Amino acid sequence: MTDPLTALSLDAVCRVEFGPGRIELLPELIAATGHHRAFVVTDPGLRTAGVAGRVLKILSAAGVEHAVYDEVAPNPSTGNVDAGAARARLFGPAVVVALGGGSVLDAAKGISLLVGNPDAAAADADRLWEAADGLPLIAVPTTSGTGAETNGFGVIEDTAACRKVYLGHPSVKPRVALLDPELTLGLPPAATAATGIDALVHGIESLASRGANAFSTAYAAQAVAMIGHALPLAHRDGSDLQARAELMMGAHLAGQALTLSGLGLVHGIGHALTAHTGTPHGVALAAVLEEVMEFSTPRAREPYERAARALGVAPPADGDWARAAVTGVRELSGALDVKRPLRALGADRSLLPSIAAGAVADAVTKNAPRLPEEREVLELLTGVY
Repeated sequence: MTDPLTALSLDAVCRVEFGPGRIELLPELIAATGHHRAFVVTDPGLRTAGVAGRVLKILSAAGVEHAVYDEVAPNPSTGNVDAGAARARLFGPAVVVALGGGSVLDAAKGISLLVGNPDAAAADADRLWEAADGLPLIAVPTTSGTGAETNGFGVIEDTAACRKVYLGHPSVKPRVALLDPELTLGLPPAATAATGIDALVHGIESLASRGANAFSTAYAAQAVAMIGHALPLAHRDGSDLQARAELMMGAHLAGQALTLSGLGLVHGIGHALTAHTGTPHGVALAAVLEEVMEFSTPRAREPYERAARALGVAPPADGDWARAAVTGVRELSGALDVKRPLRALGADRSLLPSIAAGAVADAVTKNAPRLPEEREVLELLTGVY
């Protein structure tokens, strides 16, 4: 149980605009920042799918001068961020509009920050927390997963060091989260599953985090309930706008929760696995989710009971709610067909010790309810290889 006497200092909420068609508000949201120009950060897939084109037409119709950087990779690198920042500096003062999934939102935060710090590079992440302010940012997520619109940091791949780094600053926390579920209607089932599992893990890990508090627990429990209900529906029928809307709101609430509480070992392993193999983030999390929950159960029975109840799991005959939570997550993941053995994700067995070491060293792992030793993570990884 979270300690009700724990002191808290919260800055949890940006402006949120939610609902079908809310993307039409983008020009006035840009103007509300005091700017009248937009630097749009997106990815090639959204260009091809026509989502970026729809947004750019809205800007053009409103007379908003804009430029586009559409080269964000699925796992954005420090080089990716540096290239986008160089383009944004040439364009000049503007609002950064991050249009895409978590990769785009993370890269856009780095781009925004580097524009405000022209002598810095993305590889300087460790010292940029004390940097000058970046450009204002509006986040327009096109997936329901990362919750990256709720905070001012991004997870970026340092390809030279083969690790993930946290690049961010309070100034690049989005001024507005523009949540339009219509933008997620074209997302394929596999991407819906992977991003949805990411959101689910945010909720579950926030419940069990050492940093959990009354606010994060409330956000996380509601998030798990909404995601658990809507994710299978959106996966089965991608045109179900009601399910897409519920899933998007659930993912946002999970993002609010993780921003307040921190995450845990599932994300620690996921970051390390992606850094070594390029595995999509949600797929990396799904590979170890139930196993990490089983490992953590001795120190997380109460939060896992909350998760099980939020998922609507039937009361267990033996009263073991934590085990019921693991079973519920396993069944949900199985229905989405998202879990893969590590060998199918390009992880050679010789990589496992490095992945284990990276997971233990990752900052998020320090929030895990049961702190792992490197050998324990290696055993877990070997078990899912």
